[in-house]
Amino acid sequence: LTYIQSSKIDTTKNYKSVTISLASPESVLQRSYGEILKPETINYRSYKPEKDGLFCEKIFGPIKDYECHCGKYKGIRYRGIICDRCGVEVTRKKVRRDRTGHITLAVPVIHIWFLKSIPSKLSYLTGLSTRDLEKVIYYEIFMVIDPGKSDRAFMELITEEEFNELENQFGYYAVSDEERDNDDYFQALMGGEAIKEVLNRLNYFEVKRNLEDVVKSTKSVQKKKDALKRLKVVNEFVNDGTKKKINRPEWMVAAILPVIPPELRPLVPLEGGRFAASDLNDLYRRIIIRNNRLKQLMEIKAPDVILRNEKRMLQESVDALFDNSRRKTAIRSGTRRPLKSLSDMLKGKQGRFRQNLLGKRVDYSGRSVIVVGPELDLHECGLPKDMALELFKPHMIRALIEQGHASTPRGAKLMIENKESAIYNVLETVV
Repeated sequence: LTYIQSSKIDTTKNYKSVTISLASPESVLQRSYGEILKPETINYRSYKPEKDGLFCEKIFGPIKDYECHCGKYKGIRYRGIICDRCGVEVTRKKVRRDRTGHITLAVPVIHIWFLKSIPSKLSYLTGLSTRDLEKVIYYEIFMVIDPGKSDRAFMELITEEEFNELENQFGYYAVSDEERDNDDYFQALMGGEAIKEVLNRLNYFEVKRNLEDVVKSTKSVQKKKDALKRLKVVNEFVNDGTKKKINRPEWMVAAILPVIPPELRPLVPLEGGRFAASDLNDLYRRIIIRNNRLKQLMEIKAPDVILRNEKRMLQESVDALFDNSRRKTAIRSGTRRPLKSLSDMLKGKQGRFRQNLLGKRVDYSGRSVIVVGPELDLHECGLPKDMALELFKPHMIRALIEQGHASTPRGAKLMIENKESAIYNVLETVV
């Protein structure tokens, strides 16, 4: 909804379809109202949101209608003014349901949905197994990005010992100035940076052509099936000029992390001055703490071993935010309960879609035991008359008025409640 409002999409027109595509870093920044820099939520004394924190009023909007953080501006007459002291816009508090923020990550991280979903989209694009990809993403082995003058191949996986040896022979400091200027030197990376670079450099037209050749030439049924599955994913990223919305594969690697509005991850006050917080706040807090620590370590040029460990921990904390249930060891709360991630908030019967967007409470419902009806055909269903009266009550009221049995909705309701004989004839026509 926020995206529709901010994009000024004409909602009066009829649209044939809605397309879901990958979000680019630019689109995340465009929709964001500010960067979250601190892991704090609210001040323990004033109970007001901390500046640049997860509930910041400057980013997400005021917690009280038409009142800024410092109290300089109060009232609807100041609507739209941005306070020169606290930087909060004077507007309605309901904007805190719409406005998103963002976290700028120190290093790119992989989105777990594209790695561990079945089938793995990253595995189909790169041609590597999910296990090999995990080794690269979680900083266990290196991936060759540019072989330079070495005998290694692009996307080949190498150990740390092999990397050190090749770096000393063909790396940045081992080649001439001319080769450096032409980027003709050995380069291997780990983690999200390696995957992002590979996705950037892959020629998807060539990958598509190779897969089409396999489909045409192979006699193996399994190889043909695998190639067709890969081809389906690769086709989504081939820009042939026919697609309205272009997907870039490197967008599966996140450098800018969106933060959902605070009203969708609330902090509810309880008795005794304590608060009940959404699990998402804990997951975001963990990311911000690790991200800030990694930035500091990178600034002071900490050893590679420490940096690598911090980068892996950042990747794991982002994994937990997107889908905590898919991880081998889920992040748990103080009571050893696995924290509910974004995926858990969306999926299932109690998820955002089925419970909030599609589900609605109705008065007209029935509950009964299903039994066999020998006199019914296969396509027929027998419904008790009393239950049918309850389920079709609005239609019954309308039909009773139209057929002249009642003059008002109230009169029709009374007829149904008293179960007058006329209603059963009307019920036959309604059902």
